Amino acid sequence: MGEGESYMKPVALDDVMRGICVGEVVSSHDKAYPRGSLVIGLTNWQDYALISSKDARPVKKIPRIPGVKPQTMMSALGITGLTGYFGMLDVGRPKRGETVVVSAAAGAVGSIAGQIALRRGARVVGIAGGREKCDWLVNDLGFTAAIDRKAQDWREQLAAATPNGIDIDFENVGGEVMEAVFERLNKHSRVVLCGLISEYSEDGRTPGPRNFANVLMRRVTIQGFNIGDYQPRFWRASMQMLAWLALGRIKERITIVDGLEKAPEALVGLFGGENIGKLMIKVS
Repeated sequence: MGEGESYMKPVALDDVMRGICVGEVVSSHDKAYPRGSLVIGLTNWQDYALISSKDARPVKKIPRIPGVKPQTMMSALGITGLTGYFGMLDVGRPKRGETVVVSAAAGAVGSIAGQIALRRGARVVGIAGGREKCDWLVNDLGFTAAIDRKAQDWREQLAAATPNGIDIDFENVGGEVMEAVFERLNKHSRVVLCGLISEYSEDGRTPGPRNFANVLMRRVTIQGFNIGDYQPRFWRASMQMLAWLALGRIKERITIVDGLEKAPEALVGLFGGENIGKLMIKVS
């Protein structure tokens, strides 16, 4: 919505708000999309969307998989899960015994990324806001430890949970959280720059990280990535995620807000960290 540089042009005043949606075709003049088809795409915040297969960003048909709810197509099997998958495996490249820190770990992407690192045999430390989120990460998802970002001693908690330093930082937050992690990075560690949510709603620049001398001295690799770059590999990655879900090796959690009219307050709640896992609006 802001005027700054981003992945897409900003939403103009009075335009329909952008958003990815899973929907059902209720009427169609296109044989490729018969009535009853499930589709996913950038259909925006609407009850109904008029779509053409000639659009620059057309919707795509998705299969009805027995035992898989449509919302999973926007969570573990959608952009959320794939962001965690490619960010952790292609950019982070965790090895057995390494220490991985994931910020915003109880969110949609962070919770998936952390579980994938666990599957690779890494020690995974999550940073999240509140005891409920931290307990979920450790007790349900199997994280090695969880740091309560809302606690006054969160920096001390981070030091205690990473006694041998940090090999991979899966960064979703930025600001002072990222700065604290930078202090503990090991030589030849990797920073997966996935998001900077602490800065998105700020008018000015947020402080930190300022300790880039550590990046130089410890020969740290920092790499940002865009999930759109991995589109040719989406199908194969989704099949791997589906197998992990079926075997219980990956778990998802979805927070659903009922009613499109509640979308604005849900968006505000997202930036306030009120959700656990993937936040969605149920339209119908």
